Amino acid sequence: MKNFSFFSFFLRRKKDRKVERKKEKLSTSQSPNLSHLSQMKDLILVGIQGSGKGTQAKILAQNKGYQIFETGGALRAIGKEDSDLGRQVKEITTRGDLVPNEIVMEIVRDFVNNKAEKSKPIIFDGIPRSEEQRQSLEVLLEDLGRDFEVLHVVLSEDEAFSRVMKRAEIEGRADDNPEAIRKRIQNFYKFTQPLLEPWNKMGKVTDIDGDQPIEKVTAEIAEKLG
Repeated sequence: MKNFSFFSFFLRRKKDRKVERKKEKLSTSQSPNLSHLSQMKDLILVGIQGSGKGTQAKILAQNKGYQIFETGGALRAIGKEDSDLGRQVKEITTRGDLVPNEIVMEIVRDFVNNKAEKSKPIIFDGIPRSEEQRQSLEVLLEDLGRDFEVLHVVLSEDEAFSRVMKRAEIEGRADDNPEAIRKRIQNFYKFTQPLLEPWNKMGKVTDIDGDQPIEKVTAEIAEKLG
């Protein structure tokens, strides 16, 4: 009788362990696999105003697990602050001029060092916008042992201006006035576009056609980034 009881107990325990292993296997299969994140490089998004790079950054973050550092949004948040720095940044951005590198890089350092998850790749949207910022950002990433690639969303000047003007009508942003828009577009060609040359020589640039519907831009990025 005792042997029978022990044998019954053994069978029940064996069955219970099978059920537990099945549950563990099911739980593991249902959990998102994030191991790829540590293998992904940071991504620098480059594109003229209105190219839709901000939209694509959000899609990449949702689909691939990137974190986003969006320069314009960070500066607009500071511009709303009732402080000397806030008023200075608001005045500069309303004119369409570039915010001094030391201010921008201080915000970037704070994000990378204190706010970003170390194991997840970052999308840098809107930085660098000048050669000085390019060098500063590359030094920062190198010091942290982070590699990067560049995604260039290509769009014509006329289409860019048209898109941003439509956005201004919808959102009513103070820095989206016609004069400031023209100034920012000029600054893109003068300061930002030249950054593609050294990156091209390093083999880091992937061009994306921005003059197509959002879903097609998304599909092209997915195809080229892999």
